[in-house]
Amino acid sequence: MSGNTIGTLFRVTTWGESHGPAIGAVIDGCPPRIGISAADIQADLDRRRPGELASASPRREQDRVEILSGVFEGQTTGTPISLLIRNRDAASGAYEELRGLFRPGHGDITYQAKYGFRDHRGGGRASGRETAGRVAAGAVARRLIGRAGIEVAAYTKELGGIAASVCDPAKAMTSPLRCPDPEAEERMLKKLEEARASGDTLGGIVEILVRGCPAGLGEPVFDKMDADLAGALMGIGTVKGVEIGAGFAAARMTGFACNDPITPEGFRTNHAGGILAGITSGAQIVIRVACKPIPSIALPQETIDAQGDPATVTIEGRHDACVIPRIIPVCEAMVAIVLADHLMRQRAITP
Repeated sequence: MSGNTIGTLFRVTTWGESHGPAIGAVIDGCPPRIGISAADIQADLDRRRPGELASASPRREQDRVEILSGVFEGQTTGTPISLLIRNRDAASGAYEELRGLFRPGHGDITYQAKYGFRDHRGGGRASGRETAGRVAAGAVARRLIGRAGIEVAAYTKELGGIAASVCDPAKAMTSPLRCPDPEAEERMLKKLEEARASGDTLGGIVEILVRGCPAGLGEPVFDKMDADLAGALMGIGTVKGVEIGAGFAAARMTGFACNDPITPEGFRTNHAGGILAGITSGAQIVIRVACKPIPSIALPQETIDAQGDPATVTIEGRHDACVIPRIIPVCEAMVAIVLADHLMRQRAITP
């Protein structure tokens, strides 16, 4: 087990490093005759690229996807789909002075502990750049689940401690921060600029909604739908917490308040977030992920060098001041991949 592959029937393997020649993904198990084109994948990749915010990374990768296999005349063939995205704007020289230092908040020290060797250029596999392969694969998964009427959409719920009071993904599509609340977004942008100017970064919360998911997806014990969703989302480097439905608030509720009454028309409430006993209920799936601040900050930090001696590091280079909004298509992709896998698993037992 290498930890680079997710899924049972719909399997995705990502590969590549931040400052290597290219990154990408291989999808194995995708059914044939699903309409997909490079343009379909590119639409999601473009949402992951840095925007025009002052707080965004100045690294300008075009992220043009190349479909190397598994698609013919606009349809999947049923064979492995190989997706390639070339790195064309890497500036590895900025990381040379970090070769012998461990950056706080990064995976430098843990990768060194695991492998005894690491790629110091931009964090290698631990870089947020790796997520481009996930987004490319997620675009294929999105087409697969779309045939079953399943839609995945996410938006900014909170940034820097400022929460949106409006929760409508459609309203967030044209927003710079993908926030559906214009008043809250204005305050978020101001706080984000203050953090950037001071050399610091901010975290936030993304809410993900799944509409049209049928009841019955998910396994009864070890591959519960909520467990697999949480695992996939926690596999994103920036994510430090996942909650579904009422989440942590459920711990402060009574059973009577937390239970969702069942009526002939459906569930009266949705504290369960669309999942009961690890299996989808047919109600809307509601997920929230807590994203930590980007650890690359332009402030002096205490650390050690490769010999274990005390040192101070100030991180330069090209970095975002917040993972939001670029993390949003990554979250959607991971949810779509899990749903695609479970949809296929369910069809294997109830065709």
